[in-house]
Amino acid sequence: MTSPHFRIRRIPLNAAAVVTVAVCLFPVYWMISTAFKPSRDIQSDEPRLVPYTWTLDHFRRAVEADGFGLFWRNSVLVTLGAVLLSLVVALGASFAVARLRWKGRRQFMLLVFVAQMAPWESLIIPIYIISRDTDMLDRLPTLTLVYFMITLPFTIVVLRGFLATIPPELEEAAQVDGCTRTGAFVRVALPLLAPGLMATSLFGFITAWNEFAYANFLIIKQQDNRTLPVWLSSFQNTFGTDWGATMAASTLFALPALVIFLVLQRHVTSGFAAGAVKG
Repeated sequence: MTSPHFRIRRIPLNAAAVVTVAVCLFPVYWMISTAFKPSRDIQSDEPRLVPYTWTLDHFRRAVEADGFGLFWRNSVLVTLGAVLLSLVVALGASFAVARLRWKGRRQFMLLVFVAQMAPWESLIIPIYIISRDTDMLDRLPTLTLVYFMITLPFTIVVLRGFLATIPPELEEAAQVDGCTRTGAFVRVALPLLAPGLMATSLFGFITAWNEFAYANFLIIKQQDNRTLPVWLSSFQNTFGTDWGATMAASTLFALPALVIFLVLQRHVTSGFAAGAVKG
């Protein structure tokens, strides 16, 4: 049992944690509550935390807006494509770094860390020029490759750390029983990598799903190839911003990432913890 003195010492820490959570969640709550408020209450001089009246008109306008279904499909295709491609490449790279011994392995990981630390916003102009010169502007595969490039370093680092926690003797035992090296990895190590795969998948999904800058700069002429983050800006025009529809669209936009996180929460927590144990 914990002593009363220990409990008293934890009160400031618990209070700080509660305040931090409240500060982080309040903008999300305000977004959701605004989505359900009538327009007259949104523009009121006396904002209220809890709406007096509730409406679904803003969600109806958001769903019926031009391009909602099309841009939703574009975001899903680009995000899933980038995540799957990143997992496949990172899985091979992390296996090579964690299990094999080859010249330049440390230098390779150093380059991966440097790529992870690089601010990707600073590469918008070079990537735009390369895309323009190779006739890859206004195409969804270009966005997929860019998001793959952004999420790949982090995926390699986490999977490599997670794979390092799995004893190689398990794979060696499978090889003694007749499995090839690849077969032993697929049958023994890969199932144990599930939490790490889920953790990196969630990170890649949120990164690609929320990205705005590249989607706005690389998709210029072909409006039908734009993604949901760019679509959200369509509720702003010369007459002002439709805040109700914007908040409703933002709420719908945030739902997929929230649902995936809640479903994978336990695996994601263990995956990040295990991936950070060994470097």
